Amino acid sequence: MQNPDFSEIVALICKEDPRFDRKAYDFVRLGLDHTVKELRKKDAARAERSRHVSGPELLEGLRVYALDQFGPLAKTVLNTWGVKRCRDFGDIVFNLIEYNVFSKTENDRREDFSDLFDFDEAFVKPFQPAKRLPGGPEAFGAA
Repeated sequence: MQNPDFSEIVALICKEDPRFDRKAYDFVRLGLDHTVKELRKKDAARAERSRHVSGPELLEGLRVYALDQFGPLAKTVLNTWGVKRCRDFGDIVFNLIEYNVFSKTENDRREDFSDLFDFDEAFVKPFQPAKRLPGGPEAFGAA
């Protein structure tokens, strides 16, 4: 069940910064949870030390989460919500930080979300067909 406070805060943020759909904020929050779980699976010691996720770690987690949730439509869905590049995720995160929904360390900066990957490379290319071999199927005796 969604925390009603989160929903209210996102409504306030969207009034001040209408660039991103409310669903983008929900996605980032769920994507952060997913990223934390995946990082803990990979590094059990991390679970004891800290729950903090760096900007690049979160971006990678959001990329994987978007592909998992939306498949070939990931880029289209994100674009519909106003998210067109990595820095947009950073703006969403820092909007949530300003409202004390997320926290940050003294080392966290918006620049941590500077375009670490291209959206076409990250969300479109994985679903494009592999290049055909020279000669095509007929080169192998296919009719």
